[in-house]
Amino acid sequence: MSVNTSNVYGKISISDSAIAKVAKSAALECYGIVDTVSRRLSDSLSELLKKQTDGKGVKVVTSGDRIYITVNVIIKYGVSINAVAESLKEGVKYKVEKFTGMIVDTVDVNIIGVKL
Repeated sequence: MSVNTSNVYGKISISDSAIAKVAKSAALECYGIVDTVSRRLSDSLSELLKKQTDGKGVKVVTSGDRIYITVNVIIKYGVSINAVAESLKEGVKYKVEKFTGMIVDTVDVNIIGVKL
C-alpha cells in the first residue's frame, strides 16, 4: 500500500517501504538503539529472499492519510528502557511526518533484545 495526497502540482504517492526506510533511519539515530530486527523467524527469512532489506524491523501500515508504524529494536544494556522508547517514538514520528507531510497516528516500539 501507499500514502496518497495531491496538491496544485499533481498527485503524490509514497510507498510503505519508503516510509519504513525513513523510520528505520530515524530509529537508528536514537541514543540507546543498537539495531532494528525482525520479530519472527518467518519475517527474517522473507527479508533474506528480498533484494532490499533497508526497512527490516519496521512495519508500516497506512490507512487513508494516517500512518501506523511498529519498530522492533535491540537496545544497549544499561539505558532506561522507558526513556529510549519515548525518544524513539518522538524521533520516528517527527522524521516520518516531516518526510511525508502526513500524520503518524501511532509508533509502537517492541524491544526484542538487549546488547551487552
